[in-house]
Amino acid sequence: MGRPEPLRIVCLNAFMPGFRVLHDFAARNGHEIVLVVTLPLTSGSRYDEDANPFVVDLPERTDVLITGKLRTVAAPVVEALRPDVVISAAFPRLIPAEILQIPKYGAINCHPSPLPEGRGPNPSRLIYEGDERVAASVHRTAAEFDTGAILAQRIAPLPADLNGSGLMQSWYELLSECLDEAVPRLVAGEAGEDQDPARASEAPLFTEEEKLLDLAVPAAEIRRKAAALNVTSPQAQIRVGDTTHVISRTDPADGPPAATPGTVLAEHADGWTIQTADQPLRFTRS
Repeated sequence: MGRPEPLRIVCLNAFMPGFRVLHDFAARNGHEIVLVVTLPLTSGSRYDEDANPFVVDLPERTDVLITGKLRTVAAPVVEALRPDVVISAAFPRLIPAEILQIPKYGAINCHPSPLPEGRGPNPSRLIYEGDERVAASVHRTAAEFDTGAILAQRIAPLPADLNGSGLMQSWYELLSECLDEAVPRLVAGEAGEDQDPARASEAPLFTEEEKLLDLAVPAAEIRRKAAALNVTSPQAQIRVGDTTHVISRTDPADGPPAATPGTVLAEHADGWTIQTADQPLRFTRS
């Protein structure tokens, strides 16, 4: 399938890594992002409550619309720009029909899971709960979250750097590949593959209890859960003595093989080496 002609794209984002995927896709394919629609901090803060406002880190001369009123404010502005495609990535609101019906070729969404598995706001939950894969899908935007026909999907093993940053980089690469396939299919008028409802699963946000890691289980499980918790910002926690600490990353470490799980083998300026059920791990404090 040949490369499409340059497109006018409206992006909907509330999280910088999601925008970066779309920005880099547009740049390498000669497309133009004519507008970024985002939400006020009070509406889109789920990604990282301590982060700078999303717009602060956007490239200079980016046209931005900040509004939570998608039907009455965003839709007329988007319509006036006559975009070819609307693309959303890391945007925590349903996009109304008033916007979906505007673009010439249609609207698509980027979702970091093997849809229909992992629908919803927390696709890293699949990895937390034991999935040994990292995946991404680009699908037509529908009336309900993450339900539209799939135009591209990629699945890969978990990254060697099994930390939040490693998962984020894997998702960037997989979503980039998906966009390079999905947008030409969209422009060509292909419907995409319908999702199988029988395979669908939901991925709600983590509870506070789920953020505390159990140090008495195997190291691979601890690392997988910590990575899933730390994708958008450090959330993984461990208890050392009577104090709970937030952990930014985990790494394999050396230590005596017979220590009791939970034993602190070494203390460092930025964390600890602690025995797990089968090997020591180096925990870096956030």
